[in-house]
Amino acid sequence: MSDGRTAEIMIAEARKAFWVMVGFLGLIWVVQLANWAADYSLSYSYGIRPWDLDALPGIVSAPLLHWSWAHIEGNSGPLFIFGFLAAYRGVRRFLGVTGLIAVASGLGSWFTADSATVGAGASGLVFGYFGYVLVRGAFDRHLIDIVIGLVMGLCFAYQFAGLLPAEGIGWQAHVFGFAGGILGGYLFRDRRAKGATGSASGSADPGTPAPPGSRAALLKEIEDLGL
Repeated sequence: MSDGRTAEIMIAEARKAFWVMVGFLGLIWVVQLANWAADYSLSYSYGIRPWDLDALPGIVSAPLLHWSWAHIEGNSGPLFIFGFLAAYRGVRRFLGVTGLIAVASGLGSWFTADSATVGAGASGLVFGYFGYVLVRGAFDRHLIDIVIGLVMGLCFAYQFAGLLPAEGIGWQAHVFGFAGGILGGYLFRDRRAKGATGSASGSADPGTPAPPGSRAALLKEIEDLGL
């Protein structure tokens, strides 16, 4: 694949990821406006109520709902950053990862949270995307994504405190969302990389000198961007 074509794909995927996250943030802010106007009755009605079978659909609706303006403001920044980084290699894969994280976070909270509570908020997705970004590079064997994961882990190390049990926050959704993101990194890993590498090495002409290893690896990472 030519460098020009690779750059076009990279930019196209990044653009789609950007607008997907802009649209998602726009949606939860519109829902927040309606929820606020209804005195947050939507959060009570469509949030996660542990061990209530009738409330199971709340697993889908709860990430769109919040309890205050401060709540949604606190989630919006990390949601956009981690969501964009999770989506820039392909929106279809991102949607699958999002579904897995939402189910893992919602069901985990439904099974383990206090039955007297109602859970709502996008923080389960935030922690899920965080976990996914941290491990995706290792599972995909993409050097650039490994670096991104390390940088995000260092810059947002404080997020790990949200995985600890604490009063007044839905830490169960955080923990299971984070676990769902890690599982998503494995289940949605790029299975083409290993096969492509093996095929290339098997078809190489023994008489043709191989390019320097570091340069070949870098070119491979650049070519894989956006795919």
